[in-house]
Amino acid sequence: MSYDESIGQLTNQTNKLIMRYLNSKLELHDITLEQWIVLLKLSQKDKITQKQLAVNVDKDQPTLARILDILERKKLVERKPNEKDRRAFCVQITEKGINLKKQVTPLLENMFETIVAGISDEEIEIYKRVLLKINGNITIQEKVEK
Repeated sequence: MSYDESIGQLTNQTNKLIMRYLNSKLELHDITLEQWIVLLKLSQKDKITQKQLAVNVDKDQPTLARILDILERKKLVERKPNEKDRRAFCVQITEKGINLKKQVTPLLENMFETIVAGISDEEIEIYKRVLLKINGNITIQEKVEK
């Protein structure tokens, strides 16, 4: 069996299952996983530029702008002119966004407890280390290929 079949396809399948599961539960709070990730990052580091936020959430500028448009319509975030650079905006989480985070965080923690049920802490640590190594290998290869 090839690495593509044994690692690539299994990783892809697992990612899709996790995304579908999380989105199905987040839907009850009128938010998607992509929107949640942006909201979570803003709750950790508020009042940052869209450019900084794009790096933090690993999204390109146009994709992040669309997500922010949606979050702004839902009154979960606000964009304000950057005092240091008039061409840029600072993004900040609103009180409504903070309250949503407080509601959703325990829900997600419970969901992840379900996802990792029957898996030891040691196995989780090994899994995380392997994922970080794979991510590092890909990052190095991307730099080499540029």
